[in-house]
Amino acid sequence: MSIFERYLSVWVLACIGAGVTLGQSFPRLFQAIGRLEFAQVNLPVGLLIWVMIVPMLLKVDLRSLAEVRAHWRGVGVTLAVNWVLKPLSMALLGWFFIGQVFAPWLPAAQLDSYLAGLILLAAAPCTAMVFVWSRLSNGDPNFTLSQVALNDTIMIFAFAPIVALLLGISAIVVPWATLLTSVVLYIVIPLVLAQLWRARLLAAGKERFGQVVALLGPLSIAALLLTLVLLFAFQGEAILDQPLVIAMLAVPIVIQVFLNSGLAYWLNRRLGVAHCIAAPSALIGASNFFELAVATAISLFGFESGAALATVVGVLVEVPAMLVVVRIVNRSKDWYERAI
Repeated sequence: MSIFERYLSVWVLACIGAGVTLGQSFPRLFQAIGRLEFAQVNLPVGLLIWVMIVPMLLKVDLRSLAEVRAHWRGVGVTLAVNWVLKPLSMALLGWFFIGQVFAPWLPAAQLDSYLAGLILLAAAPCTAMVFVWSRLSNGDPNFTLSQVALNDTIMIFAFAPIVALLLGISAIVVPWATLLTSVVLYIVIPLVLAQLWRARLLAAGKERFGQVVALLGPLSIAALLLTLVLLFAFQGEAILDQPLVIAMLAVPIVIQVFLNSGLAYWLNRRLGVAHCIAAPSALIGASNFFELAVATAISLFGFESGAALATVVGVLVEVPAMLVVVRIVNRSKDWYERAI
């Protein structure tokens, strides 16, 4: 892992401090940034999200979809966890912890918004950091690439309906036009552009492709951190009023990471799947596409919403939680293979 990836949670904490400080010091500046919108999409954040997402999607080779059949059991487990169990479990965990257990200590007006942010966070599987998790767990790179390519393809069609269904169940009004706009802006267009750019770079040689990917990596992380500074600049007052809100939002996120990774790992073991497939399957099953969640939360509910804050908390806790999962699957390899 690069230094940015390994210490991402540290950078996020620094962004919390910087954002809150800047927001309180220069409120008019950030209010002006918040007003830079077109069709309910904040233009500065939209640009930053593209800078985040396109380099990640550049690594995805959609031709690897042909490899899916070779790993159908692992793929089946990951799909079930990603697209059914993870969104549902997050909705239930969010309802239990945010709507019941922690409700007396959270602002009543934001409870539904917090729950919406958690649902957005769980509704799409990660497309970038999973390559890191797979490498750290000695996962099969062909499986990882084919699974990510399949998830990206499914995401185009399934993200909006899953979010709308779960938000509807939670009695949260769904602005369909804004939700579909977010899907087009943050999934469809970046995926198409990334694939066109990928083809052009590979035509110039694999060395050129590798150079561009390496160059864009830090730029993508920098765009993420700048987006977080903007978010916390708008959330500063709420955080100062209730500093424990971040810890309370983190509870269902951390639980769902370990719940879904453990379930995927166990199911793969029961099905006799090789450890090099089961490890990335568990990691993909538990991780979230938090860049998409942040962008969609801002589009649907705004900078100052509880939904935006909940998705940012996902960025804060995911890296340390996933590193723990990597350690668990690596240390349990002997136990896992005794059943195969």
